Amino acid sequence: MTALPIAYQPRSYGGAEQPFIVLEGVSGIGKSTLARLLTQQFQGTALHTLPRPHNDWSKLVNSRLAPLPQLAFYLSGLLHSSDSVRMARQVTPVIADRYQSSVIACHAAVHGIAVEHVRQLTAPFLPYLVQPTATFYLHCSEETLLARLRTKSDIKQDDKDLIEVPGRLKQLWFNFETVAADDPTAVWISTDGKTPDQLVHEIMQTLRAGGRACA
Repeated sequence: MTALPIAYQPRSYGGAEQPFIVLEGVSGIGKSTLARLLTQQFQGTALHTLPRPHNDWSKLVNSRLAPLPQLAFYLSGLLHSSDSVRMARQVTPVIADRYQSSVIACHAAVHGIAVEHVRQLTAPFLPYLVQPTATFYLHCSEETLLARLRTKSDIKQDDKDLIEVPGRLKQLWFNFETVAADDPTAVWISTDGKTPDQLVHEIMQTLRAGGRACA
């Protein structure tokens, strides 16, 4: 980021940086539950992309803005998330429910755009982002996911779209696979037949084995 004007360069705090763990995957896969449990395990800070104030505006943005300005909005939220991570990880580990992969994969799926085209538009800004210690991509069978969505109490529009929009689920899975293929921090985790506590244990074991974090 040295080519950017000083005002545009990310703030450096200079302290020891705590782990930054990201959970990615389609709606209903269990990211929020795992983020809560991992935050407790690490005694860390939870982050959802988009954070406030962006999450307060997202419904309006999705209904009013054309695809390109909509992408700019989500990119703005992602940059803001990264600034929040920089500050928080000086004190505690940070666990994020979604990050840059979701912005690219979801925007591409919703608007029928190739992942590569979205990535090209966002590429100049990606070096600004804090890179995760590890990004866990959650996946399961379609049968398992649909069963979870049927019993989910807080159904959102993203959840409904996975079921109601033809081809949406298949496209999202493909997009996440495409993004993860170029993500050096990617770790795939199957959630089929596993409880949230078992998944937390698997994630912690993976982090310890890679020397990426400590309990």
